[in-house]
Amino acid sequence: MKSYADRRASLIEQMQAKGGGVAIIPTAPEVMRNRDADYPYRHDSYFYYLSGFTEPEAVIVLVAIRGQAPQTILFCREKNLEREIWDGYRFGPEAARTTFGFDAAHPVAALDGEMNKLLADAPALFYALGSDARLDAQVQGWLAGVRALSRSGISAPSSAHDVRGLIDEMRLFKDAGEVAVMRRAAEISSAAHQRAMQLSRPGLREYHLEAELLHEFRRQGSQAPAYGSIVATGANACVLHYRASDAVLQDGDLVLIDAGCELDSYASDITRTFPANGVFSGPQKALYEIVLASQAAAIAETRPGRRFIDGHDAAVRVLAQGMLDTGLLDANKVGTLDDVISKGDYRQFYMHRTGHWLGMDVHDVGEYHASETAAAGAEKPWRILQPGMVTTVEPGIYVRPTDGVPPEFWNIGIRIEDDVLVTATGCDILSKDAPKTVAEIETLMRQQ
Repeated sequence: MKSYADRRASLIEQMQAKGGGVAIIPTAPEVMRNRDADYPYRHDSYFYYLSGFTEPEAVIVLVAIRGQAPQTILFCREKNLEREIWDGYRFGPEAARTTFGFDAAHPVAALDGEMNKLLADAPALFYALGSDARLDAQVQGWLAGVRALSRSGISAPSSAHDVRGLIDEMRLFKDAGEVAVMRRAAEISSAAHQRAMQLSRPGLREYHLEAELLHEFRRQGSQAPAYGSIVATGANACVLHYRASDAVLQDGDLVLIDAGCELDSYASDITRTFPANGVFSGPQKALYEIVLASQAAAIAETRPGRRFIDGHDAAVRVLAQGMLDTGLLDANKVGTLDDVISKGDYRQFYMHRTGHWLGMDVHDVGEYHASETAAAGAEKPWRILQPGMVTTVEPGIYVRPTDGVPPEFWNIGIRIEDDVLVTATGCDILSKDAPKTVAEIETLMRQQ
């Protein structure tokens, strides 16, 4: 539990630097699916990052007021042997306090009464402003209760800060324990992609391959997918967030799979594209090699001292040149490579960013721009990459049937995505076990 305690201490230090106050971080609520069935429960990432505690109906309160010893307090469900028969083990406040290293713990039912005391004379309130209407209403009630004591000389917090900004900056940099979990998650997901490739054949449906992914995730110990898996064959691969997953794999079509598992609350996110029959056609191979080269260019820019945007810019340059070389873009109409980039003509076939932060959430927290204030009318500078950051690198090409575009490329959708850790000397591809060269993929698929 030391890493969680260290994170709480770090957040308290940041609160004190801002004048001190009280932080409130609740976990996620349980949500009913229908009648007596709930959706599978998943704790709030901010809450878990500071606690390691996975039960619902829980709240962390951190007290950082000058002149007082800091306090870390957990509110959680009481022991209830009858409910444990139905729902499983509950820690209860006392066991949770000792197990998870809090200074104090109370039943969650006592939260309202305790918050009126904890907020009395606190200079500021730290919580996720505007994130949840129910939490906002609770906070307003607590503040009203403290203000009602003003005649007794007690004051309510006079300012509020969004605590997420402070935690986001912490979560952006992964420690050794987090990296180890993310590496294992990527290994499991890589094995799942290999399984899907090896079992692919024309005549299967997309959901058959999705089932193989889920089988491998659970077989190797992952608790759940990190997001809804995308399994898209043929023209469906040109739909970025495709969901249907029931089309038949046709001989000669590509299959795009964007899928990753969640392991111990950390996500992986991998995309691979491969031929349903195990052999790339000429046009498929031509576009695939362009995307692969663009990814290599982006990964080369994923290192300390480079801007977050540099990888995207490098990928775009390779993709745009490939579009000109293959005739996807007509140079007589669009001009030079620099013209294509400056005017954004490449966006007809590549319309998304090349990566995003990865961590506890698949699109993880953290600013993409630097914190310094830009001059009036100017864009904020891009963030500089530093060791401990983890980002995806995922360029692609998506060709819908369009007049002027060579028909041999129609309905080809390709994306290649890896999870990349920025290190002190460059980067480490966590998902390197998932085959991605044409030779690797075709060799693997011959081993069915």
